[in-house]
Amino acid sequence: MASRTERFKTAAVKAARTAKQWAQTAAREADRLLKEAQKRAKSDQRQRRIKAALRRTGKVLKAAGRAAIVAGIAAGIASARAEGRKLRKKKR
Repeated sequence: MASRTERFKTAAVKAARTAKQWAQTAAREADRLLKEAQKRAKSDQRQRRIKAALRRTGKVLKAAGRAAIVAGIAAGIASARAEGRKLRKKKR
């Protein structure tokens, strides 16, 4: 039969091995959680960037639309003025 000291050493070694295994498992789980958190952070950041890009695109399109309207109005005014000039010249 093993002595009391040997049984204590065996139990201590076994407890140390078990603790090591759980520590490794915890480290793997922590790595997994870290990767997932980084993915989510990246996807959140990507979503923010996409939304900002869409907002910028919307602003550009609005400005282009306004410019087109202004250009159309200016063309209409220029056309009306040209028509008026033609009529005036014919009357004389």
